[in-house]
Amino acid sequence: MNRYCYVAIDGPTGRRHRGEITGADEAAAIAALRVRGLFPVSLAPGGEAAGPAPVDAIPAFSPPGLARWRRRVGAREVTIFTRQLAALVTAGMPLVRGLDLLARQERHPRWRAVIEGLADGIRAGGTLSDGLARHPRLFDRMFVGLVRAGETGGTLELVLERLARHREKAVRTKARLQAATAYPLVIMAVATAIVAALLVFVVPRFEAIFSGVLKGAPLPVLTRAVLGGSRWLGRHWLALGGSAVTLAAALRWLGRTETVARSVARWSLRLPLAGPLLLKAATARFARTLGTMLAGGVPILDALQLAGDACGQRAVTAAIEGVRRRVREGEGMARPLAATGVFPPVVAGMIEVGEETGTLPAMLARLADLYDDEVDNAVTALTSLLEPAMIVAMALVVGAIVIALFLPIVRIVQLLGG
Repeated sequence: MNRYCYVAIDGPTGRRHRGEITGADEAAAIAALRVRGLFPVSLAPGGEAAGPAPVDAIPAFSPPGLARWRRRVGAREVTIFTRQLAALVTAGMPLVRGLDLLARQERHPRWRAVIEGLADGIRAGGTLSDGLARHPRLFDRMFVGLVRAGETGGTLELVLERLARHREKAVRTKARLQAATAYPLVIMAVATAIVAALLVFVVPRFEAIFSGVLKGAPLPVLTRAVLGGSRWLGRHWLALGGSAVTLAAALRWLGRTETVARSVARWSLRLPLAGPLLLKAATARFARTLGTMLAGGVPILDALQLAGDACGQRAVTAAIEGVRRRVREGEGMARPLAATGVFPPVVAGMIEVGEETGTLPAMLARLADLYDDEVDNAVTALTSLLEPAMIVAMALVVGAIVIALFLPIVRIVQLLGG
């Protein structure tokens, strides 16, 4: 039998324990700790573990220079890390060893420093949730809250698995929405650049030809309109560009004010095509976040607050805050949700069924899957409509310019032939 020194968390109380245990191997020692209701944080052969230290006296660990690296680590790295850590912990690997393994295989130097910092913080006597809380740009309050609940309840492996599924689905949905938004923006930018190039560089050359050959003869109305637009753009392009930059900066500044941001959020939900899509995406994020947190043992009031913040739509967040106030007063969620008038009736109906049957987290997960599918279908349909519509619009604008330039050419050919 081998002797191991361990650091583990007591599931019912959340207290940290240090001690020794014997077992045929590491897996047997971990199994023996689980039988006692302890979740192993680190496990080392006898004599190699650090001696006990008061947790309160240990300073928080933070890798030097990390503040300037946080913004350069994206959601993709965090999602992959969550999935890998969940797999390692579920397989029975101690938390510190799992973090060390992930840090060794990580090629991103800044992200590797974050993972190493998490492992060093646990070795110093802290918890994983404490380390995550020191990086709020990478791990939001929902992530930290769920991990803390998992550490307290001794279900960290289940919480990490739920977090991994949650983040993977959230990243996929966000990528689809970004792709659907980027496509029309790219088409509009290309069309604007082509039209501007024609008006600034091509049309003036034709105007010089028309003036020299036709010698003041009247031009077609369409040609005169295109030539006038070209002259105006040539004279005011600098002012036009400055106005566009100023307008974008003003809109961005106004968007940071709470009143304007809420008004824009309410207005965006009323848009003919984009409004229902935005509402479905926000509802899916709300339902998935709330279901994940309730399944992880987070209290319902905290879960509602974090789920409202995670939905990404200020009008929906305000409605959820009203629901939270009524839940605090002793009501269920279904009736307050229906009274907001923001969510579709099916949302309140499914939540009411979940509350009555005691399967609210599972019902919220089904609701999130339902709206994720609807978002996918809506994005596909919207893209299939926008693609031909924008191509036709671009062809009409460019075709109008080309026709406007060729109409006088026909007159010139007639004059030369005569």
